[in-house]
Amino acid sequence: MIRNNKITASLARYLFATLTGLAIVFSATAESLHLDKNKQAENTRPVIQTANGPIRGIEKNGLALFLGIPYAAPPVGKLRWMPPAPVANHDLIETNKYGNQCAQSFTFGVFASQSVSEDCLYLNVFAPAKTDLKQKRPVMVWIHGGGHFNGSGDDYDGTKLVQDGHTIVVTFNYRLNVFGFLAHPALDNEGHPFANYGILDQQAALRWVRDNIAQFGGDPDNVTLFGESAGGESTLANMVSPAAHGLFHRGIVESGPVVSPILGNWNKDLPTAETFGKRFADAVGCPDQSAECLRALSAADILKRSGEFQTNQHIVDGAILPLSYAKAFSTGQFNHMPLIMGMNKDEWRWLRGIVEIGSGKPMKAADYPAAIAATFGAKNAEEIIRHYPLSAYPSASVALAAAETDGGFSCPMREMIQDVARYESNTYAYEFMDETAPSYMQPVSFPYGAAHTSEIQYLFPLYHGSTGTPHPLNAGQTHLSDQMVAYWTTFAKNGNPNSKKTPHWPSYKDKSGTDHWQLLQQPKPATAAAGKFASQHQCEFWNSLSK
Repeated sequence: MIRNNKITASLARYLFATLTGLAIVFSATAESLHLDKNKQAENTRPVIQTANGPIRGIEKNGLALFLGIPYAAPPVGKLRWMPPAPVANHDLIETNKYGNQCAQSFTFGVFASQSVSEDCLYLNVFAPAKTDLKQKRPVMVWIHGGGHFNGSGDDYDGTKLVQDGHTIVVTFNYRLNVFGFLAHPALDNEGHPFANYGILDQQAALRWVRDNIAQFGGDPDNVTLFGESAGGESTLANMVSPAAHGLFHRGIVESGPVVSPILGNWNKDLPTAETFGKRFADAVGCPDQSAECLRALSAADILKRSGEFQTNQHIVDGAILPLSYAKAFSTGQFNHMPLIMGMNKDEWRWLRGIVEIGSGKPMKAADYPAAIAATFGAKNAEEIIRHYPLSAYPSASVALAAAETDGGFSCPMREMIQDVARYESNTYAYEFMDETAPSYMQPVSFPYGAAHTSEIQYLFPLYHGSTGTPHPLNAGQTHLSDQMVAYWTTFAKNGNPNSKKTPHWPSYKDKSGTDHWQLLQQPKPATAAAGKFASQHQCEFWNSLSK
C-alpha cells in the first residue's frame, strides 16, 4: 500500500485546522443506565475485596456496577511520563461514579469532551448482581477509540454484553496524545520503559483484571481485548508487545488498520520520535530540554502550547514495541490468538461529516480535486479522480469518502487480515453494512450510512460519543444488535463466534484459500461471495498504486 509521511502530516494539519473551534458541550455519558457521573447513585451497594482493598459499587437493573476504580497511581508530578505505578493499598472506597477523563483538547466534534486532568487511570466493571463465583464468565476488556488523542471508557455501557452475553465487561481510561505517546532523550534515558505510556497503561489495566476479576465472577484465564479505531489499533499493539503476552487470550479489532495510506503507519521509529520530542519541548517552553522542565509544566499549558506538536503514533522503542506493525504481522512475530477483525462499509463518511459540521458548509465539487491531492498526494491524484469520478456519486463528500474508505480503511485492513490469517487459523473477518444505523452527530448534506463508529451502538446501547445525541435502535436494528452481541460474546467464550443463535460465520480462509467476510446486515448476517469485498472496495486498484 501507499506509504507517504507527507500525506499523514498534511491530513493531520488539515484535521486540526478544520476542527478548531468546534463547540464542546459536556453531558452525561451513561443514559442507558440512568447514571449521573457527578452524583452518588442511591441503590443497593455491593462490596468487593480487591488486591488493594475494598470497593463499594452500585446495583442497578440486575447489574453490579463499579465505576472509577483506580488501577494505577495518578501519573502526575514526578510520575508524568513514567510507567504506571501501583495503586496504594486503601480502605473502603466508593466506586459509584466515573473517574476523571484523561487530559485532552482534541474532540472530533461530539465524539469526546475536553479535560485537563492527568489523574485519570480509572476503570469500570460491569458484572451481574448475583453470580456464582465458581462458574467464571469470560471477560471482555474494551479499549476506547479517539485516535489516541481523545475519548474515555466512560462512554460505553456494557449492560447488553453482560446481560445477553453472560460476560464481565471492563472499560478504562489511558493516557492520550503527548501524555501517552512521547519520546524524548531526557525521559528515555532515565532507565525505565518509555515512550508508549498509553500502551503501558493498557497493560496495567490488564494486569489489574488478571489479579482481581475473579472476585467479580470473571475468568482471568479467558480475557478478550477489544476496541474500535484507536482501541482496535491498541489491541493489535498489545498483540505485538511481549509485555502483554498472557494478559489476554483473544482479540477483536473494529475499524483499526495500523498501516494505511491515509492514516499512516501507526508506528514511529525512535530517532524520529525523539526529534519530534525535542521540537515539542521547545514549543512548550523547555529550551533546556530537561525532564524537570517538562514535568513542571501544567497539563493545561501543555495542551495550550503544544499546537501542531500533537502525537498519536506508537513508537518502536525496542521493548514495549520491538518492531513495526507491518513487519510483525507480515512475519508472524506477534502473540498468536483467535482474532476478529473488520470495518464498516462507509467508514470515512464520519470524517466528512465532522469536516462539514466544522466548516458549516458542504464540500463543493470544485474542491474535490484539491481534496484528493491533499489526502493522497499529487502523484496519484489524477488517477484516483478518474477511478472515483464525481459523476458516479451524489456529492463530492460522498466521492471523497468512498476513496478514503477504500484506500485508507478497507483494503489496508484486508491486507492485514490476510497477514494475520497466514499464522492464525482462527481469524474471522466482517464488514458492518447497516446503512440505516443512527448517527449521534448532527445531520449533514449526505447520509452517514455505515460510517466510522456507527457499529458501536449495536454492542454498547445508546452509544453517542461523549456529547452527541443518543438514538434507540428500531426493531430491525435491534435484531442485528442481538446477532452481533451473540457473535462477540460467543467468541469471547470459546474463540469461535458461531452458535445456534446466529448464521454461520466461517473463518477468513478455508483450506482452499478463499476469503470469507461476514456481512453484518439486516435482516440477518450472511457470508459474502468470494472476491466480493475486494471488488466492491477497488482493492486491486489501490494495490496497483503501491507498486
